Amino acid sequence: MSVSTSETTYMSSTKRHSVGGIRRVDSPSNNVRRHSRNMSAARRRRVSSNDAYTYGLRVAFLAYLLQARTKRVQAAPPPPRPQSLNRASTSFHDLMKDFSLVRDSKSTRFPHGFISELERRLTGVLIGRENRKEFQDSTVKRTFGAFLNSLKEQTFKKRMEKDRRVEDLVLIFFSNATKELSKGKAPEDTSWKLMVDRHVALFVRLITFILKDHDWIKDRPELASRLATLESKLLAHDQNLTVSSQRDSHTIEVAAPLSYDVKDMPLVLTVAKAFGLRNSQVQSDINKNKDAWTGKEALQDLKLYQAHLNLNTGGTLSVADFEIEEGYEAWRKAEGPDLSQMMLAIIQSNPELAKSTGATLPQFNAQLADNPTEEDFNLDPYPNASEGSSYVIDQPVDMTSLSLEEQTYEHPDTNLYTFIPPDPRSYYRFLLSQLLTHDLSDQSLEASEATSETPASKLLSKQSTELLNEICLRWRIPNFTRVVLFLDVIREKYVDQEISLDTLDSAFAFVKDPPPTKNKRASIVMAPILYDRNKWTQADIFCMQRVIAGIHEGLLRQLYETMMSCYETKIPPIGPVMYVLESHVESDPYFVESTEERERFREYASEGLLEKAKAIYQEALNKEIPPEQHEWEFHHVIQLGKAVMKVCQRIQKRYRKNPDILGVNPIAVLVNYILPVYAEDARDMIIRIMERAQEKNEQIEMQDGFDLYGELSSIRQAYIEALPGESFPFHLEELLAEFVWRWIQVTNAKMNDWVNQAVKQDNFKVQTDSPGEIPTEEQRHSVSVTDVFRSFNQVVDQIVQLNWDDDVGYAKFMTAISRSIGNGMARYCEILEGLFSREMDRLTPEQEAAARQTKQEKWMQMAKDAWSSKEKVEPFQFFPEVWQHLLTPLSILLPYPCLIKGSGC
Repeated sequence: MSVSTSETTYMSSTKRHSVGGIRRVDSPSNNVRRHSRNMSAARRRRVSSNDAYTYGLRVAFLAYLLQARTKRVQAAPPPPRPQSLNRASTSFHDLMKDFSLVRDSKSTRFPHGFISELERRLTGVLIGRENRKEFQDSTVKRTFGAFLNSLKEQTFKKRMEKDRRVEDLVLIFFSNATKELSKGKAPEDTSWKLMVDRHVALFVRLITFILKDHDWIKDRPELASRLATLESKLLAHDQNLTVSSQRDSHTIEVAAPLSYDVKDMPLVLTVAKAFGLRNSQVQSDINKNKDAWTGKEALQDLKLYQAHLNLNTGGTLSVADFEIEEGYEAWRKAEGPDLSQMMLAIIQSNPELAKSTGATLPQFNAQLADNPTEEDFNLDPYPNASEGSSYVIDQPVDMTSLSLEEQTYEHPDTNLYTFIPPDPRSYYRFLLSQLLTHDLSDQSLEASEATSETPASKLLSKQSTELLNEICLRWRIPNFTRVVLFLDVIREKYVDQEISLDTLDSAFAFVKDPPPTKNKRASIVMAPILYDRNKWTQADIFCMQRVIAGIHEGLLRQLYETMMSCYETKIPPIGPVMYVLESHVESDPYFVESTEERERFREYASEGLLEKAKAIYQEALNKEIPPEQHEWEFHHVIQLGKAVMKVCQRIQKRYRKNPDILGVNPIAVLVNYILPVYAEDARDMIIRIMERAQEKNEQIEMQDGFDLYGELSSIRQAYIEALPGESFPFHLEELLAEFVWRWIQVTNAKMNDWVNQAVKQDNFKVQTDSPGEIPTEEQRHSVSVTDVFRSFNQVVDQIVQLNWDDDVGYAKFMTAISRSIGNGMARYCEILEGLFSREMDRLTPEQEAAARQTKQEKWMQMAKDAWSSKEKVEPFQFFPEVWQHLLTPLSILLPYPCLIKGSGC
């Protein structure tokens, strides 16, 4: 089986056995059969690129319409003629433009502790403790009292203390004053509206008094200026509502008009780049639709969405979409304040829309804000806006255009909204995928900084995250849905190999451990969302199960591919794959892995590694062994064995700490194949080489045989350790014993010659360091003794160093070697004995002289000796050759029985 076949089989098999969705247990909510915008996987709308582009462009264009406008200075117009004192109260919102254009900074916000002081001063107005005459009027006390009741609501008070924005307080006071002063008035009577302006001006004046009394005004000059301008305009009924008190009468500061040029629309440019469109084409689309894509339509979308939400008539998520009813209630309760907040933002950006919202203006609704909502899921690591106000607006909704009949919701293709697509979930996922694809391929996008725990990576750009946040806000995508869809897109791109493993790891780390930001709203509340899953929708639960199963399958595929390279010299590390698998997938609550799936992976991975082991061995075989058999020699077998052992040792060293990878042991797979097949091939090659030598009547070098035995002996030891219980394929000693016997025969033949040469080279002198030194016990011998017995040692060591693993054969070798050593020792003793015998038979100088005397001379000498009658003994002078110390050879011979294992021979 080839590697590619194994890999293809594994991939196709894993697709067939991928983890499916978990069927939901029946619950009462399953019986609700009302259309919802949350569609299952089977009913998911197929989103076209053009539709996704259109809805993305709508949101981006709406963000441009609602953005805070810049200001510019121009010449002041001539003073207007006196006008009638009656003007519509809705023009009050024009007065608040000065505050909506002010940049959000410390100098425009109330100081901490201001709300408590305001509550105290309002109480003073009610009980008459405020000495200023303008606050003594009963009507003023009534409007101030109505506002004080709202201010005493703990939730409202807490939010005011948190936001500290002047325009929010003034707008809420204006709403309360309007409601109080319009009570009991006829519809045609508008005289009370100017009184509303006067009361609001007194409220602004009270705010200024508080700031001055506590010396807070010096740090907030811009806020003080705006308050003074607003008060003067309210009292003077000035229609030129944008004049700044800090400028002279010849210039005014006005809001710059919208250019409707795409170059001034950053989010629109982001949409264009994501879809690869030219600015001119996008400009044309905006020009054609700008009359339909208005703030009024956006407000109407929110009102209609709120109506559907309150009446549970479809067009929003329903209780049937959630896993448990508590999840639906928590989501529904959080939607109300967010919708009201968005409505207020639209009205503030375009006060003219207040005329079309009904008779009343936005008011605070404490009941809907008792429980603060969870912070928005925000993908933006570069926040540039504050959290904003937290008001809830009780907007009257025109229900005349809202049909509550069943057939209105029978066709999901019929869209109910202008800015919200028919299936927001599918559209958001498409846009997220499109933006992520663009940003990942954008070379100009800088990667995030690497840390000790996460590598450098790049996901979404600042512009893309701002657009996605705006889309989620307008389309009412729940927090958990944003997380799940983000991971689903990451899954798809990883499975399609569009992103790397590092990017996958970064995506998981991003949703679990978001980078720290200074802006609270921009913080990604991922961890609670990821683990509080009982409040998710069924579609999100199913999608998350699919995400985990898909990524698990992709990781196993990458792990398989990585393991197929584990026998190479340089391999991609397995650690990162295992880290993502264990930390992000197997630790997930929705991860389900069967024993069959793990066993299937182990089986395919083992088969793939076996094919790789075969390829590794075949490569070594082709490199070390000549293709022609007549060229084979023992050193080829040795080199192949060294190559095999080198691979095994390298892989063992590489995986010694973590030998097991999901039940697969690369070391075991390698040695289980490569060692037995090498042993069998080595046997066949040795037999063939020896047969060829016999055919040619040649002899193989004995040292080659010894080297081969040493290499094969070490490989056999590794074989036994790696494959316990399995015997080596052939009897190595029986195959190579011939070389040892040949060596013993050669040694035996040379033994006498070694002894003769040692004696011949001996000068038979003691081995002293200096001529006059008395020799020690160890020095009382000549060099021949050392030379002869050193030769005996070398003969024995040659056999011992073979580490012959056959006791019977080893005993035979040592027996033969002992005979050879005995013969050599006998020869050495014979030579020494001959030298000693000749010494004993040697004549003295007197005896030699007597032998040369004549008969007469002999008799004369005998007469002299008798006459002297004194017997004299002459000393015997030994030759240096016989002065050999007998203890030296004995000390050398004593270890021999242990060395040759005489007891076993």
